[in-house]
Amino acid sequence: MKTIAVFDSGVGGLSVLRALYRHIPEVHWIYAADSAFAPYGERTESEVRARSLQVAQWLQRQHEPDVLVVACNTATAWAIDSLREKLPVLPIVGVEPALKPAALLSRTAHVGVLATSGTLSSPRFAGLLGTVQAQAAAVRFSCQPCPGLADAIERAHDSAIRDLCNTYAQALLARGIAERPLDTVVLGCTHYPFAMRHWQEAFGPHVAILDNAPAIARRTADLLGGVALPDQTDTLNAPEASLYASGDVPMLRQACNRWVPDLNVRSASRLNLP
Repeated sequence: MKTIAVFDSGVGGLSVLRALYRHIPEVHWIYAADSAFAPYGERTESEVRARSLQVAQWLQRQHEPDVLVVACNTATAWAIDSLREKLPVLPIVGVEPALKPAALLSRTAHVGVLATSGTLSSPRFAGLLGTVQAQAAAVRFSCQPCPGLADAIERAHDSAIRDLCNTYAQALLARGIAERPLDTVVLGCTHYPFAMRHWQEAFGPHVAILDNAPAIARRTADLLGGVALPDQTDTLNAPEASLYASGDVPMLRQACNRWVPDLNVRSASRLNLP
């Protein structure tokens, strides 16, 4: 059985893990949450790069995964090029905001992007945005940093999640003008899909909200040499995962029970980093 390792600064990457195991069957999953260092989105570039390398090296050393999924937009933005350089034999998949699909979907040519400050300020995001804008020059992108939201989701503070989602949604909606209202929003942090109910309430039914996790599953399946299947929500064999957290291990297990209840947690242990 092949092994896929997934890591994030906390519980946000569980949204990616959920898409992965629903599209890729018969895999043992390793999930690492660097919760003692979370949130990455409020760390410096050098901190995120160094820490991401520590986590990736630990996963490779301890579990020899067939694929590593960096399920964190900030870690992808700041560190994935360095990871691929330093771990050349390990196939690595990153996550990026779904800007191109959003540009194609938008009827009003106005797309909102919700992400951490770290992601939005990174050269990688700037390059991605520039590439998409060169291909879709008529599309306007409005970017909104969401400080505090990943941490609220990490701690499952539902009232804070609701209030922050409403604040950031209203900030984006206010940037629309009569002839070009916002009609499409990209979730640029893997934590944010866990607030989908609040996003939908805040934006209303006429705004499409995009999550890139299914595309990540397809890319990962391709690296494994297979094909991503349709969403296997009725699978008879519950996927199994071993969990690791550099912070509160019971909190990670509780997050799994809340966010990915169909996941069978084989074990939950401490992620010991220097």
